[in-house]
Amino acid sequence: MPDTLTKFTYQTFQQSKSIFGLAHKTLSTELMKIFSPVENKTTPLPPELIVKLQEFLNNLLETDWEDAEKGVYPKSLLFDNPWQDFFIYYPQLCMDFAQTWERAKYKKHQDFSADVDTKNYPKYYVRNYHYQTDGYLSEFSANLYDLQVEILFNGCADAMRRRILAPLKEGLKVFETVPATQQRVLDIACGTGRTLKMIRATLPQASLFGTDLSPTYLRKANQLLSEIPGELPQLLQANAEELPYLDDYFHATTCVFLFHELPATVRQRIMNEAFRVTKPGGIFIICDSIQLSDLPEFEPMLDNFHETYHEPYYRNYITDNLVERLETAGFENIEIQVHHVSKYLIARKPSA
Repeated sequence: MPDTLTKFTYQTFQQSKSIFGLAHKTLSTELMKIFSPVENKTTPLPPELIVKLQEFLNNLLETDWEDAEKGVYPKSLLFDNPWQDFFIYYPQLCMDFAQTWERAKYKKHQDFSADVDTKNYPKYYVRNYHYQTDGYLSEFSANLYDLQVEILFNGCADAMRRRILAPLKEGLKVFETVPATQQRVLDIACGTGRTLKMIRATLPQASLFGTDLSPTYLRKANQLLSEIPGELPQLLQANAEELPYLDDYFHATTCVFLFHELPATVRQRIMNEAFRVTKPGGIFIICDSIQLSDLPEFEPMLDNFHETYHEPYYRNYITDNLVERLETAGFENIEIQVHHVSKYLIARKPSA
């Protein structure tokens, strides 16, 4: 009975987040039509596709619950929600509507506040992805990011992130003779540290590392991870194209929601770097958007995403052969999983 009650509570919690996310997007879209109409070449989704999306979401949540029940991660992680951030930053998110709408209307892709330093970053990075204020380069942006992503994915962003945890835990069994405290895991483009926090709950003794290009997002990650008793975040500002680590250093590497925002050549360079810093026998796990080859019938939705949000490399991403790129980098035994609207590639570096 307690588990049944916990599962029902989890399902209710997730459904509430989903309803809130849909309501927010519907309201903001209607307001934008009134106050700042934008010409978008979007295609209405057929009813059968919407039904299938709901089915995929239900399957995702069932898998999320099953992994927690198996002990992959504690059930408390299912209810981990930054409520304080929500009540502080949701009003700010709403107040930022006007600026976001203006950027979308006039296609202002490189609009930054005067105090934001945009020098010394790759050209592809200095832009307003999703038309968000200051791109990824201000504290304001870092404070709103997790909330924005949760709304974008109708409250299931964390559930999608957690799909890397089971293969990560399984992949590390290759190193079972290595003490848990000496196992090293790197999260590439760790952002605000949300994925690292989940990895910590799954691997309580491993040494965790994170890199990101944005100093403000790293400060947010440091704040988040420092709230965990005894945690010592090992975070570095670094370009993933040139990771500042020795060869064969990490037992596992992960990367969540990055590759769809990269030019094709950069994707390859980062995969090459992930291969270089991962130990022989180690694992590299990617979580990102689904591609056309995964669910061809979802093409209207994928096109809408490109049209609605500023994602200049997305159309190339959805047709890119990521398996081939991973094999070019040197990985083998590549497994593909699809959960809801996210794709997972689980790749192994050949043993020495």
